[in-house]
Amino acid sequence: MSSGLRWRALAGVSVGPLVGALMAGGCAVGPDYERPAVDVPETYRFAEPPPATVTVTPATPAPPAIDPQWWGQFGDPVLDAMIAQALERNRDILIAAARVDEYYGRVMSTRGLMFPQVGVEAAASRQRLSNSGGTLSPVGNPFNQVQADVFASWEIDLFGRLRRLTESARAQWAASDEARRAVEISVVAAVASGYVTLRDLDNRRLVAGDTLDSRAGALELFRQRFEGGVVSEVEVAQAQSEYASAQTSVALYDQLVSQQENLLSVLIGENPRAMPRGLPIGELRPPTIPSGLPSDLLEQRPDLLQAEQQLVAANAEIGAARAEYFPTITLTGLFGAASTALSGLWVGAAQTWSYGASVAMPIFSAGRIAGDVRQAEARQRQALQGYQQAIQTAFREVADALVGVQRTRDQLAAKTAQVDALARYAALARDRYEGGYTSYLEVLDSERALFSAQIDQSSLRGTEFGQIVQLYKALGAGWPLRAAGNPQAGRRDQVSTTE
Repeated sequence: MSSGLRWRALAGVSVGPLVGALMAGGCAVGPDYERPAVDVPETYRFAEPPPATVTVTPATPAPPAIDPQWWGQFGDPVLDAMIAQALERNRDILIAAARVDEYYGRVMSTRGLMFPQVGVEAAASRQRLSNSGGTLSPVGNPFNQVQADVFASWEIDLFGRLRRLTESARAQWAASDEARRAVEISVVAAVASGYVTLRDLDNRRLVAGDTLDSRAGALELFRQRFEGGVVSEVEVAQAQSEYASAQTSVALYDQLVSQQENLLSVLIGENPRAMPRGLPIGELRPPTIPSGLPSDLLEQRPDLLQAEQQLVAANAEIGAARAEYFPTITLTGLFGAASTALSGLWVGAAQTWSYGASVAMPIFSAGRIAGDVRQAEARQRQALQGYQQAIQTAFREVADALVGVQRTRDQLAAKTAQVDALARYAALARDRYEGGYTSYLEVLDSERALFSAQIDQSSLRGTEFGQIVQLYKALGAGWPLRAAGNPQAGRRDQVSTTE
């Protein structure tokens, strides 16, 4: 039969003052969490312009250094719409949001163990006892039995085992919410990078198409000249080769464009389809990189916050494991009635009740509890190293992105100068050929070099935008609006910890 603790007084004895005294005197064993000291540089490597010292006092907080919706600086409404749709419909975001809800449920389940567990029970049976040996039932044979009880139980968390478990569950919930934020930022960055890549591929396809048209015209011209006996078949074959090469490039970029559209379709939560276009890549505005970025800006990175919350959870689990060394105190109680007929349950004589307390304490566990504590302490050390590693990784990613932006811009400036020079060279080579001063081979060489440089220029422009996107992602910037399917986001404050 089930048993438990009743909230109200049983048989005239009040348990409220006793419970209050026990809880007031209780303490949570195990270490309380303290943020570990980590070696953090004051500024980022490769910061440009030279990093400025940023001093923030509590009375005058610094303004936000980064635009929360930085992708709007591209100035492309099509990109803005894609990101908005991705935040609502991307499957990874929806999965992460559901996972947050799962961990919220774990907090509720774990925290609920800190309070009395109350239930009801009803049973009815008919049975016959053996008459062998002259034993007869005092109420007849066979007979009925009807019983109804209200029962409850309450584990007094005197040594904080349940509080530590709740603390761990809350930290895991917080970590899952930070993981959701990380997914949102990653999706925003992926959509922005994917869109820039699409516009880069569109531009390369445009360059290849213009080259194909130019070489088609040249091939037709050489065919006419060959028929007129002006040029040899060698030059016609050269023109045919260059035309076929341009056709290959066009087919390649058509393939890459379609595959990039498919990728973007999935990112915004749709089946593969053609994607709308906004501004060409040459008209997109690169988001501004704030100067003098303080190193504490990384505190908003969700992966760092997630790693810290995992450390908080592991730290709390040490206390829960150590609490197994101490006694477990449980108050139980029952109130109900039992009778041979349903109508008899309401008679005072049918009333049943009980209450009591039990204390259990391990004496010999063959190292089981010590093993649990050792596991918890090892997990805490792992989480600590993971937190410190996440910090170092964050600074590396920012440094990589900063140097990537700077050096890519240097390359783009040099490549742009090369394109201008090659365009001039190609025009002069064609003039020299038309004037009879050089062979057509020089024209082909100049046009090949120009085509390759134009493709590289477009690629570098896309890489520049991509590096800026990676920088904003590395800084943990751009906290998106709440995504769909995440009813628990931002509700950590609604579950208070009972101390």
